[in-house]
Amino acid sequence: MSTVIAVAPNGGRRTTKDHPALPVTAEQTARTAAACREAGAAMLHIHVRQPDQRHSLDIELYREAIAAARREVGPDMVIQATTESVGLYKAAEQMAMVRELKPEAISMALRELAPDEAGKAAFADFVGWLQRERIASQIILYDTADTARARAWAQEGVFDARAMSVIFVTGKYAPPTPAAPADLLPLHADCADLFRDWMLCSFGPRETGCVTLAALLGGHCRVGFENNLALPDGARAPDNAAIVSATVGALHAVGLKPATPGELRRAWGLQG
Repeated sequence: MSTVIAVAPNGGRRTTKDHPALPVTAEQTARTAAACREAGAAMLHIHVRQPDQRHSLDIELYREAIAAARREVGPDMVIQATTESVGLYKAAEQMAMVRELKPEAISMALRELAPDEAGKAAFADFVGWLQRERIASQIILYDTADTARARAWAQEGVFDARAMSVIFVTGKYAPPTPAAPADLLPLHADCADLFRDWMLCSFGPRETGCVTLAALLGGHCRVGFENNLALPDGARAPDNAAIVSATVGALHAVGLKPATPGELRRAWGLQG
C-alpha cells in the first residue's frame, strides 16, 4: 500500500478562536473532508462538538456528522470515529459509544480504555468485539510506557496486533511540546513491527517533517488542525486541505505517493 494520509481537521480541544477555518459543525466537517479528499487524504479522523464547541461522544451528533461527510466525500473515503475522552468520559462510556454507533473505523487510546492491569479483561473483550464486527481499529500510543505495555499485552494475547493498526503520537498539547522527527524513533522501535500497519501524528509546526520521516520508515501520516496550524514554511495554514497538500508534496519529494481511499479500504478489509 502507498502512504496513507489521514486528516484530523478539528480534534477535541481547539475551537474557531484558534482558527476560523476549524470545522465544528457536521456540515463544516463534511465540506472540509471533501476538500481534503481532493487534496490527497484517504481517511477522515472525525470529532464531533456540542453547539458551544465542546468535545462530545454523543451518538446522534456522530451519526449526523458521519452522514454529512459521506454525502460530501462519496463512498470510498474512510471515516474514523474517535473514542477520545478529553477528560469528560470514562472508559466504559467510550466503549459503549462505539458499540452503539458501530462506525466503520475507530481510534482508541490504550491509556484511556485500559490504563492499568485492572482494565485488561474489558479491553480484551472490546477489541475482540471490534474484530468480530469488522470495525477497523487503531490503538493510540503516546510514549514508551504505552508502547511497552502494548507489546507485553500483544505478546500475552490480550489483543491480536496483526489485526489492528497503531498510531504513535509525538509532542503534546499541555505543556505545549512541539514534536521533532526523532521523537518517533523509540516508539517505532518498541512495537511498530507487531501491528498490521502504523501511523504517526505530531503536534506542532514540524508536523510535515515528522510524518515524512514516518513515511520513509514505512508508516503512514495523520495531519491537520487537531495537531498543527502551520505549513512547513511556518506560515499559518489557511485550511486543513492546505496541510494535506503540503504533505502530498513532501511525499512526492522523497519518492513516495499518497494512497487512495480504495487502497486503504482494501488494506483494512472495509466494504465500499
